[in-house]
Amino acid sequence: MTLLEKITARRAQVGVIGLGYVGLPLAVASARAGFTVLGFDTDPAKITAIDARESYIEAVPQPALAAEVAAGRFAATGDFARLGQCDVIVICVPTPLTRHREPDLSFVLRTCEDIAATLRPDQVIVLESTTYPGTTDGPVKAVLERGGLRSGQDFFLGFSPEREDPGNRAFDTASIPKVVAGDGPRATALIEAFYSAVVARVVPVSTPATAEAVKITENVFRAVNIALVNELKVIYDAMGIDIWEVIEAAKTKPFGYMPFYPGPGLGGHCIPIDPFYLTWKSREYDLTTRFIELAGEINSAMPRHVVNRLAEALDRRLGRALSRSRVLVVGLAYKKNVPDIRESPSLRLIELIEERGGRADYHDPFVPQIPRTRAYGALMGRRSVPLDAASLQGFEAVLISTDHDGLDYAAMASHAALIIDTRNVFGRLGLPMDKVVKA
Repeated sequence: MTLLEKITARRAQVGVIGLGYVGLPLAVASARAGFTVLGFDTDPAKITAIDARESYIEAVPQPALAAEVAAGRFAATGDFARLGQCDVIVICVPTPLTRHREPDLSFVLRTCEDIAATLRPDQVIVLESTTYPGTTDGPVKAVLERGGLRSGQDFFLGFSPEREDPGNRAFDTASIPKVVAGDGPRATALIEAFYSAVVARVVPVSTPATAEAVKITENVFRAVNIALVNELKVIYDAMGIDIWEVIEAAKTKPFGYMPFYPGPGLGGHCIPIDPFYLTWKSREYDLTTRFIELAGEINSAMPRHVVNRLAEALDRRLGRALSRSRVLVVGLAYKKNVPDIRESPSLRLIELIEERGGRADYHDPFVPQIPRTRAYGALMGRRSVPLDAASLQGFEAVLISTDHDGLDYAAMASHAALIIDTRNVFGRLGLPMDKVVKA
């Protein structure tokens, strides 16, 4: 049986490396499609959870994961020597930035070294981690070929960008169209066959670099438009104009306009990071990415703008300095209704408040305790405080950074002395605005 026949018949063994927000949904979707899936991760807690049939990702319902584990279609391991068993290997590991805002491919390249240690003929390797154009054909391919096997001849390499959106219940892994590209026509055909079995629609493009550029383009588009509306927020605020009212009216136009919304800064694993992969790569061609860099500057400045508004409101409304105030930051996650704090502006808000002498606590029902983070190690271990009348009355200000559904905003309106609303939640809900300052 050929490799293509094995994939088409769902008899290929699939390996998914990295069982986080991208890898776990893909692994379960692949198992549900009929493949036998082996998940790989360096975190023993994730492997233990999967063995216990417990999901730790909201996008993967507990019954769905339990069903695939019980059926023997999905298992997890930390033994990377077992990669040689897999016919299709998908890489779903982080691609962060360094402290100097340059691409950090260390997770990807270490993973490729693990794959290379057991690489054999007739294996498909797909990178899903977001990166700059040329990564798959360049450093990834170079590491995999060190042992003498050749891409397109012995093994088959390609790229398919992940498009997960944590908290979005309208789309899941299987329903989001999948862009794919292989290193050569045979690789493309094999990768297209695999994903066609897992997702509803596959969109092949000509080269892995093109597929890498697709993902970068999607995230640049959002970063630039969010920066634009964040800048408009600052301008219109100075003019006494409510940006939220402007957006609501503007989006009634049925063509030529798409609404984006301001906020306290960017968060998540894509938009604050991925555009800078293109910025870095463009230097190789002696080109500058002025739009991208300006958007990054504007979005990165939003937490400081919010804290400035907070300090101003405390002074004008309560006659109190930020340095003598306790502030409750509501929402630690980077977006509503998820526990994901990656690159969350709430962490930066807490840091800025405390740099100015204030004391910041937080409330988030999805994040009971701040875990270890790369940039905010000093905040690790802090716990979410209650959101009740007694607690609210102990703070000079409540700063709404993430507008989770189900929070008691009416209690905030009743018991908070001052509310800084970065998400227009009070305006949307029609709650009293007498204590509210939009920021």
